[in-house]
Amino acid sequence: MQWFIQDVNIGKNLRSLREQHGYSQYRLVVKLHLMGSNMSRSTYSKIETGTRNIRISDFLALKQIYGVDFSEFFAGLLPEENSHL
Repeated sequence: MQWFIQDVNIGKNLRSLREQHGYSQYRLVVKLHLMGSNMSRSTYSKIETGTRNIRISDFLALKQIYGVDFSEFFAGLLPEENSHL
């Protein structure tokens, strides 16, 4: 099992994507279960708050659910995007 270790908090972006697509945490986790994940809603909540890491397979499933490019998950977090600060 492989994990992404969050050295930057992508949780805000995960929450934003979830809300943009009109999903509650519960509904999103149900969709993840249909794709083979065994993630609980409380685990997903911890990922959004940055207190838990995300499995790569779950990250790939989220990409598929949302139909977005990987860059959407990291928007505003990359150093070159913040260089104007």
